[in-house]
Amino acid sequence: MADTVTAATGESKEDDKSRRDFLIVATSTVGAVGTGLAIWPFIDTMNPAADTLALSSTEIDISPIEVGQSITVVWRGKPVFIRHRSQAEIDESQAVAIADLIDPETDDQRVQKAEWLIMVGVCTHLGCIPLGQKSGEPKGEYGGWFCPCHGSHYDTSGRIRKGPAPLNLVVPGYEFLDDSTVKIG
Repeated sequence: MADTVTAATGESKEDDKSRRDFLIVATSTVGAVGTGLAIWPFIDTMNPAADTLALSSTEIDISPIEVGQSITVVWRGKPVFIRHRSQAEIDESQAVAIADLIDPETDDQRVQKAEWLIMVGVCTHLGCIPLGQKSGEPKGEYGGWFCPCHGSHYDTSGRIRKGPAPLNLVVPGYEFLDDSTVKIG
């Protein structure tokens, strides 16, 4: 089919169509890029702030913690209990029948190294902080932690054994960087 030539410009309708298609694609591309650049600052505000990211993990030197001793560190604004368990505490935790637990979880599922128990020290009932970290504090009927607010008793693995708390004390994500350093978060 022969190109139709316009009298005024001397160009064909095919050239007009190609030019129009190019202008539509170029305008759409510029509009899309401009829209992306305009909304990027709003999308970027949804990222966590640098101070929040800094709190997302913490490294703790656990070498000074002696067997039978516990410390409390703060991670993400919450207390984290770190306990260097004795062999008797480990044996006691491993000997518990899973059927006796409110929230069934073996001791091996809660720890990476049997001698180190790391868990968030917030009662799963109403968010109180259980007692049992300091020497001389009541540790409940199971030798672990006791929440005096509503009477929840936790064993030496931080598992709920008695009381209204529905779940075990939470074990945060953590990793051992070496034999004396643990990174939480």
